[in-house]
Amino acid sequence: MSELTSKHSPSDTPASSTFLTTHWTRVLNARGDSPEAIAALSDLCAAYYAPVFAFIRRSAPDEETARDLTQEFFARQLARQGIDTVEPGHGRFRSYLLGAVKHFLSDMRQHANRLKRGAGQPHESLESQTDTSLGLQVADPNAPSPERVFDRKWALTLLDRALASLTARHKQAGSLDQFEALKAWLAGDTENLSQAETARGLGMNEGAVKVAIHRLRRQFRQAIKDEIAQTLNDHSQVEEEMKCLLEALV
Repeated sequence: MSELTSKHSPSDTPASSTFLTTHWTRVLNARGDSPEAIAALSDLCAAYYAPVFAFIRRSAPDEETARDLTQEFFARQLARQGIDTVEPGHGRFRSYLLGAVKHFLSDMRQHANRLKRGAGQPHESLESQTDTSLGLQVADPNAPSPERVFDRKWALTLLDRALASLTARHKQAGSLDQFEALKAWLAGDTENLSQAETARGLGMNEGAVKVAIHRLRRQFRQAIKDEIAQTLNDHSQVEEEMKCLLEALV
């Protein structure tokens, strides 16, 4: 069997179209209700649901409430509440999203306080469990901060998306079996694996497997950068955002 990066395998470099128009750039550049901007925002919201849910779950009384609040948050984003006021130079979707969810929760707390003072019935998803909780829990001081939880979940989501993208590329290239055999070396979870045995199973020599793994790691790193680029308005920030991602995983 040929090496993973033979002439039929995915390229180590991204397609030029990857950097022409990223999702976040499309959102920022297409103001108003253009179909492109709405579709781009919808894609981003779907992709990064998990970090927002993880952030909200840290302060919500239960998982169901957290899911309700997360759904409401994204419904407001898709209604473009706040998006059209974002400065076009705003670089990172990650930073925008974290700020937006903090603002959303603050609004929800204020709304619950107004209702509690007699303006009407309390909002069900923020119903108080005590006189002071407003249905939102005080964070455990020994637990990671909500921001840390958000960043880690964001990083894991990026890695999952990059891996899915790389998997699809190898499937299209007809090298999926080889990719599946070698992808464990991307995460370093290879304690019980042998490159020599893997090579025999693939009909390759061990040296060829070592080269294939090296190239696969390079492809994976590029796939991560491609995913990061879709959340930035300035491609010069990719390396800096890559560092933030690695720090979040520590």
